[in-house]
Amino acid sequence: MIKVVIAIDSFKGSLSSIDAADAVAKGILKVDPEAIIVKKPLADGGEGTVDGLTEGMGGTLVYCDVTGPLGDVVQAKYGIVDNLAIMEMAQASGLTLVPEEKRNPLNTTSYGVGEMIKHALDNGISEFIIGIGGSATNDGGIGMLSALGIKFLDKNGNVLSGYGRDLEQINSIDVRNIDPRISNCKFEIACDVDNPLCGKRGASYIYGPQKGASPEVVEQLDKAMQNYANLSKLALAKDFENYSGAGAAGGLGYAFKCYLEADLKPGIQIVMDKVNIEEDLKDADLLITGEGRLDAQTAMGKAPVGVAKLAKKYDCDTVALSGIATYEAGIVNEHGIDAYFTILQQLVNLEEAMKTEVAAQNLQITAEQVYRLWNLNKK
Repeated sequence: MIKVVIAIDSFKGSLSSIDAADAVAKGILKVDPEAIIVKKPLADGGEGTVDGLTEGMGGTLVYCDVTGPLGDVVQAKYGIVDNLAIMEMAQASGLTLVPEEKRNPLNTTSYGVGEMIKHALDNGISEFIIGIGGSATNDGGIGMLSALGIKFLDKNGNVLSGYGRDLEQINSIDVRNIDPRISNCKFEIACDVDNPLCGKRGASYIYGPQKGASPEVVEQLDKAMQNYANLSKLALAKDFENYSGAGAAGGLGYAFKCYLEADLKPGIQIVMDKVNIEEDLKDADLLITGEGRLDAQTAMGKAPVGVAKLAKKYDCDTVALSGIATYEAGIVNEHGIDAYFTILQQLVNLEEAMKTEVAAQNLQITAEQVYRLWNLNKK
């Protein structure tokens, strides 16, 4: 019997990872009712990771009110699977939560991320997967750390609030009141960049402008971040300023590594390890993966290529399905994907194509036809 592993990322705004896998499975089983189908949730640590992993692992979604990047209250969600919390920092401190005219990383905070973590701690959680893409912040994570009990003090001994503008005011750091439950926690941080904390490749220079920082603010923040790094070394006797990924999410990667002893890993690696997909690929005949849009960026560590590379380790044929594919998408053929196909059956507008029932039907039909073609070679 043929074994097919289906690990397909969400079609954002249309189908969840599991919904997409269900549609593909229906198409395959129409051709081969005896095929062994294994469906795995797939995500890369970015948007959709909470929904995809939580649903795929049989968990539940939890909602909580936290401090947004501008200091107002926002509702954030995260997933709980047994003793594991699955989070996206963007739920609390994402750039999409800040109107374009108000974007300035001097005025944003990651405080709400710490509040999300505390909410999970109150629910008895001690293991965390946290995606840190899409941040509005450049506060070095001092907002998050402040919510967890660490005090950042100015020269007069006043406790700072944890915004980007506070970095240059830090004169000392008091770690004595950090939430004691943190010491029993394990943090895995989905981090897909390798930037250091400071300097021309650091958080402020590389990512500050897209968050609304002017050239003057970028320079100000980088100097302030260096002050924060120097004082952190004194407070903790640890030096992670140049650690790969320290500059992710405006320095949040640094805060997780330096203060919470987190592991920073590519998001797809964390997800694949958590759902144990390698075990199922060892004896699989075919992997079907994909995402809503295949393009040149797919080859740069996104979920379909991540799982395809793992499949190649076991000589497993790999096909990707997508809503659309750009002319540059062919590069994925150099990264483990043997062939890719778009699913659109007829010309419709984007709104119609993204309807859940339409996308599911298109995915099912395309999967059926792809499987028929692939199976010809197996007879």
